[in-house]
Amino acid sequence: MLNTIRVEENLQAKHIRPTAMRILVYKLLNSANKALALADIEHTFGTAERTTLFRTLKTFEEKGIVHQIQDGTGITKYALCEPNCNCELDRDLHLHFHCTICDDTVCLTEHKIPHINLPAGYKAEDANLVIKGVCDKCNSL
Repeated sequence: MLNTIRVEENLQAKHIRPTAMRILVYKLLNSANKALALADIEHTFGTAERTTLFRTLKTFEEKGIVHQIQDGTGITKYALCEPNCNCELDRDLHLHFHCTICDDTVCLTEHKIPHINLPAGYKAEDANLVIKGVCDKCNSL
């Protein structure tokens, strides 16, 4: 688990003021080992304002600390970006895996999505590749 000083340094490096809530959300995302929905974060911090948590996630997303994952469930999930990630379409895209049994979604950062050349006149703004199936935990049950 990251210590608070390290989290503060990571946030400051992205020009984010390290408030107590931002530090807590960062630590939660770092320790989760899966993508989390806003509802998951709300459940963890029961007394925190929903809008504060949402604004924290949006700030993290704008500054390249987290990325959104649309896994087909209709619920946006968030995961920490890799170190040195810029969330660029040509460099930083990776696979995601959604387990149809436990409903967990994880980043498979070691499996990069190759650059796809689009036809003339098309401009990519986002890409998301989700593989659905049974994760290793559920598969061993």
